Amino acid sequence: MYGLWKPRVLGAWRVPTTGPVILAVNHSHNIDGPMLMGTAPRPVHFLIKKEAFVGPLDPFLRGIGQLKVDRTTADRTAITNALGVLENGGALGIFPEGTRGEGDFAALRAGLAYFAVRSGAPIVPVAVLGSTERRGRLVRALPPLRSRVDVVFGDPFEAAAVGGRRTRAALDAATARIQARLTAHLEEARRFTGR
Repeated sequence: MYGLWKPRVLGAWRVPTTGPVILAVNHSHNIDGPMLMGTAPRPVHFLIKKEAFVGPLDPFLRGIGQLKVDRTTADRTAITNALGVLENGGALGIFPEGTRGEGDFAALRAGLAYFAVRSGAPIVPVAVLGSTERRGRLVRALPPLRSRVDVVFGDPFEAAAVGGRRTRAALDAATARIQARLTAHLEEARRFTGR
């Protein structure tokens, strides 16, 4: 990451040094996950679509602790593995929107709330802000090479369901609370970085 782009990491001290934590990352570029893995203050295990686990990438991704997920179904193995990361005090990385898009946290899925409520792990919002400059891009989904990419960590927060309930309504309410926090962090990160 440091050879191809110019990462600027802000607020990494906010990530708890021990214990389970969920890093909730916006997703607008192909490099968002690798950029976070390369700049986070502790190892991060991401849920990554199974289609990425092909050829030589398969043993590499498994070797660095990434988790394969089938996005076409409720992948119980992936869910169990992700909860296992948190139960063992690890850091789980999640793209709450489920896939690459505008990176604005506008359409969150319930997975983040499920993992946060089920594990009790705090959520740290992360904004990865790449260059908006279109010139110089070799690949449309990547920022131009050698451009600055800001990785901004926010304050951890709890997303536990009201009354400790795990009903669908409680998860929906937790998702709404999480979305408000993530959106506020993204807006603050944009103001701070001028992105």
